[in-house]
Amino acid sequence: MTDTTTDLRERVAAVLPGVRESLDDHIRIPSISSLPDHADRVQQSAEWVARQLREVGCPDVRIVVEGGMPAVIGRFPAPEGQPTVCLYAHHDVQPTGDTALWTVPPFEPTERDGRLYARGAADDKAGFAVHLAALRAFEGTPPVGVTLFVEGEEEIGSPSIGTIIERHHDLLAADVYVIADSGNWDAGVPAFTTTLRGLADCVVEVRTLDHALHSGMFGGIVPDALTTLCKLLGTLHDDAGNVAIEGFAPHPASELDYPEDRLRVETGVLDGVSWMGEGSVVERIWTKPSVTVLAIDATSVANASNTLAPVARAKVSLRVPPGTDAQDAEELLVRHLERHAPWGARVSVTRGDTGQPGVVAFEGPVADVAASAWTEAWGRPPVTTGIGGSIPMIAEFQQAFPGATVLVTAVADPDSRPHGIDESLHLGDFENACLAEALLLDRLAR
Repeated sequence: MTDTTTDLRERVAAVLPGVRESLDDHIRIPSISSLPDHADRVQQSAEWVARQLREVGCPDVRIVVEGGMPAVIGRFPAPEGQPTVCLYAHHDVQPTGDTALWTVPPFEPTERDGRLYARGAADDKAGFAVHLAALRAFEGTPPVGVTLFVEGEEEIGSPSIGTIIERHHDLLAADVYVIADSGNWDAGVPAFTTTLRGLADCVVEVRTLDHALHSGMFGGIVPDALTTLCKLLGTLHDDAGNVAIEGFAPHPASELDYPEDRLRVETGVLDGVSWMGEGSVVERIWTKPSVTVLAIDATSVANASNTLAPVARAKVSLRVPPGTDAQDAEELLVRHLERHAPWGARVSVTRGDTGQPGVVAFEGPVADVAASAWTEAWGRPPVTTGIGGSIPMIAEFQQAFPGATVLVTAVADPDSRPHGIDESLHLGDFENACLAEALLLDRLAR
């Protein structure tokens, strides 16, 4: 370990208690971007982020709104001859779900057994806290140019990010982008993400009647809409659980082994429930398409009667494999639903949101520097992984800044449960991530 590394390690350690306090304060702001009545809290969160950057000495801090939720851009100009690094995170969070199921209040950060429990603790307010730790370790004078881009609507698909990038292209231009919003391979095992699935969804409506009918009088010859919808949704998978929508090309998968006993523990799948699909575990969750029925509109059980329903609807979500355009994938989904209408039912499909998948090569001199920094901070080399979820803005950055290197890093681990009940952050991994990023900025300068 060099003297420079030792000094930087000590500086990061010195700022970590204050960074933890800042993270706790940020978590207490319920910045749920998907809920209109929380818009003022998302604004409050953006202002909080901007204030932290000003307090650390950032000379140019702006809150930008381009038709959506507020994002924060902060810029430290590059010293002569040094590159610029853009550090990304998002300050919005998911809804809590049923708060009665949480073991702690979701917006009151609670430390237990080396983890910090709260909504947003891992996804992604800790991502911004990592950036803040590096800036504080350098006392507001980083050795390279640094741009902070802290988005306020990632959890709703980043609908205005294209406009933000277009209108603020010069502010966001950089040589390296560090996207702190993915997952590590395991607690204590760092990872860089190299493939991400995209997203396409739709609402499918099935009509079989112009009015409801008595099920005893006409059941057995007249198809009701809910049974018809169920049969249609059943065509989305074959008997083995593979996605049955035609037209998807295979994409190479990682060779990492994901043991099924680990998968069973991490997912909580019930005893006796078998896995869907064929192929390796990482193929099925990282590089193959998946289809999920998110919701169904139909008569509730409490209000059920002996009636043939005339209409039923469902929301269907498709995870798009790397290498496939999200709009093309949406068309494949729509075409499948329209062509598989049971019993001649009238099927109409309303297209929803899309987000592009990503392929992020971890290679070249910047990747080598990053691998060295992460190895030093974590005490072991990082692995390269995929994720099954979507971060559509990565593709936006790649398209807007094609000459830059993108690094997709993480603060979450398999036990973090982002979007779920009792979301949490592994505090040891968080500290390692803070040191790793500081080392990266230092080594990119040297």
